[in-house]
Amino acid sequence: MTSQPRSTQLRDWLVPGSPSDPQLLHAEASDHILVCPPDVGQGYVQEIPLRHDLILVILDYTLHRDIVIDAVGTGDRIEFEFHLAGPYAGYSLCIPCFKLRQLGIKRSQKRFFKVEVFFKQPSLTDYAQFFIERLSPQARATAEQILQSIYRYQDGGSSSSIDQMVSRIFTPDRPQDALAPLASPSIDQILTDGIHAESFSLSYATHSPITPAMRSHIEQILSCPYRGKTRRTYLEDRALQLVDLRLDAILHTPCNTSNLRCVSQAAAILREQLVEPPTLEALARQVGTNRLTLTQGFHTLYGTSPFGYLRDLRLMQARRLLMTSEMSITDIAAAVGYTSRSRFATAFRQKTGINPKAFQLRAWQTAG
Repeated sequence: MTSQPRSTQLRDWLVPGSPSDPQLLHAEASDHILVCPPDVGQGYVQEIPLRHDLILVILDYTLHRDIVIDAVGTGDRIEFEFHLAGPYAGYSLCIPCFKLRQLGIKRSQKRFFKVEVFFKQPSLTDYAQFFIERLSPQARATAEQILQSIYRYQDGGSSSSIDQMVSRIFTPDRPQDALAPLASPSIDQILTDGIHAESFSLSYATHSPITPAMRSHIEQILSCPYRGKTRRTYLEDRALQLVDLRLDAILHTPCNTSNLRCVSQAAAILREQLVEPPTLEALARQVGTNRLTLTQGFHTLYGTSPFGYLRDLRLMQARRLLMTSEMSITDIAAAVGYTSRSRFATAFRQKTGINPKAFQLRAWQTAG
């Protein structure tokens, strides 16, 4: 993996492009265009400023080789992403951009095609609150605990106000902003063990299938026929409606219906019994259902099987241990339920694109 390009800025592997590039669906001089250099990949990232606090982004690229991302997040926005191709195709994600270290791999030979809507301050605080208020009580409590942890890290003390925490966390030009990427902590290093485990469940809560109504608005954004001020007004209207549909969808997700409580209970059992989980049949009995219903419920609620949920949970915990402990790879494999180091290494590489040892060494590096 040493030959992989490394990025210490989230998009420093891209180069400036032109609004006249024929691969763009539509563009104007005010758009900010970045393109993949030929040795890295093909495609583009197009940022369309709509207001000082609202940016629309269209991304469509395929990499020729993996890129190691080791960077600090922008820390000034909340993103609503709508994935049309790639690992999350067909899903929408809500992602707060904290000023924290991000370490991962952008995989080659996979098309990334999505539409993003960014909110900056002052709208950022409102939309963060809108999102959190629509989560289930358990997911909302976890989200507040995560915000509290980041708030404390930033020397903000304790606060019971989401508004106050969000405003503080996303304030630009904080002292921590000057930290080099390798000196800034990741979210894995800030959260306690308990909150980190619960954050796994929250990560699923922030995913939502793209509905036909959302897809209609996305298609209108991609095929915008207007120019100038009319174009900007049209795209702003479609972007805001798209986010409204995304926020409304949270209230109608299966996690808010009583008939899938057994699935949430089963997921909690898997989080608690990560190393020695019950069999699928035993798990179904524990939550008062059968194997088929439980499997179908996991696919409905989490988009994966109970085994897939357990595998992702193990690998997330392994990633945390690789970043925050001095345990050996063998010990980490055992700590998350793998009896074979080689099987663990294969699973981790398939998920992240990098061997666990290489990831660990990268995570341990310091600015000095």
